[in-house]
Amino acid sequence: MHIHELKKYINDVPDFPKAGILFKDISPLLASAKARKAAVKLLASHYRDQDIDVVVGIEARGFLLGTLLAEALDASFVMCRKPGKLPGELERVEYDLEYGTDSIEMQKNAFPQRSRVLLHDDVLATGGTASAAIHLIQKTEGNLIGASFLMELDFLKGRERLSTVETFSLLNY
Repeated sequence: MHIHELKKYINDVPDFPKAGILFKDISPLLASAKARKAAVKLLASHYRDQDIDVVVGIEARGFLLGTLLAEALDASFVMCRKPGKLPGELERVEYDLEYGTDSIEMQKNAFPQRSRVLLHDDVLATGGTASAAIHLIQKTEGNLIGASFLMELDFLKGRERLSTVETFSLLNY
């Protein structure tokens, strides 16, 4: 399956989660074994020769393909989550939202220092959460190789916030 064929598995849902938002629903892609496998294969092929040790997935939809991507790359998988969801010693990064702040956490010893880390999430929008996750990876002394996304909403210019990181998005809107 070619990249452009995957777009037919992404549904546009107007006015979700609120009026004026056009939500990109990945549920049909996840429901199709053929499309899901193709997406993971295409994402993994971009990183196949980069000796990735760890894939860090951002809660929650970054877990869905992130674990499959880690498996395809023969890498471990680490969760980056909202506060209060992980046990043990944690690192936390707070980041700005349009109205207020949020934070994400990762276990301090989730991977060995200097591990070759790939960050993964389903969507690159404004880049705020991804930027915070990158900071967490750096705080835990991971060697960040890149950031991968199933899709990117180009008009929100999230890539600009990640300008110091090699960023790959399978689908662009």
